[in-house]
Amino acid sequence: MTTSNAPDVVRSAYAQLAVTDLGAARWFWVDMLGFHIQYEDAESLYLRGTDELTHHSLVLRKGDLAALDHISYRVRTPEDVDKAEKFFAGLGCPVKRLKKGEGTHGVGDAVRVIDPLGFPVEFFHEIARAERLIQRYDIRHGAEIARLDHFNICTPDIPAAYAHYRSLGFGCSETIEGDEHELYAAWMYRKQTVHDVAFTGGAGPRLHHVGVATHESHQVLRAADIFGSLHKEHHIERGPGRHGVSNAFYLYLRDPDGHRVEIYTSDYYTGDPDHETYRWNVRDDRRRDFWGNAVIESWYKEAAPVLDLDGRPQPVTDTVLDESAVQVGADGLG
Repeated sequence: MTTSNAPDVVRSAYAQLAVTDLGAARWFWVDMLGFHIQYEDAESLYLRGTDELTHHSLVLRKGDLAALDHISYRVRTPEDVDKAEKFFAGLGCPVKRLKKGEGTHGVGDAVRVIDPLGFPVEFFHEIARAERLIQRYDIRHGAEIARLDHFNICTPDIPAAYAHYRSLGFGCSETIEGDEHELYAAWMYRKQTVHDVAFTGGAGPRLHHVGVATHESHQVLRAADIFGSLHKEHHIERGPGRHGVSNAFYLYLRDPDGHRVEIYTSDYYTGDPDHETYRWNVRDDRRRDFWGNAVIESWYKEAAPVLDLDGRPQPVTDTVLDESAVQVGADGLG
């Protein structure tokens, strides 16, 4: 349950990634996936999907190391930014207050923290508005990305991650659990979809992927076809397929720096107050792919480093439970 002093989180808002080659990143995220450029300068690209009315949902900035700079959540009121600052300071977390103009372009007052899981997380309310592109069919291309959907993070202690996000008021749509209900993974939400954040068990803190939504499954297939037709199929890591967890149709891609993105569509509504958590057993080979297709080792083992508030890589801790070690035939692992 939400603690009384926690900020009221509305939804996952944007991710900021450090990339080593901004031109290569532009080719992947804009030309191939279809993100719209809202703003750019010599060091960064600010991108959004066609459904988004806020300034950006993805920031790519030039850096020496490919890494997660921070993930960001929008909060309901300006007062919730203050609450975020006090909440995380009370937990003893590193906290940095950013006035409008000091942080990410287009974002107002914000608080950045290193949360109890070791992740760089921002909370903000104010953000610049953007032109409505929902019916600009003439400029859609590539995968026709509509919006940011979620973050997936690698953390060695899934129960700790679950407890922390519950304290921020997140609900839980689905889990993967062992025979004794040990927690291998969880999907948690504030907006009324399957998730704003999910936890993959593994060495962490690391960013597993950013999930972006399209409207229809044929756009996911089209993305795979475009990469294949240009002889760039090596960017496709896994899929297309249908998840058991979330029921979503998916495709996983790796950008030129190795950042993983999931193109995602067709999950479900979670807005009823009595929505129950759906619990998958870790030995059910439909949990990660509903058709029982193998989950390749890189998907479980590889992820992006994350930075601290001064831009230095965070140290990584090994996992407690390793889902990939569970012997499930369709995974091709174990």
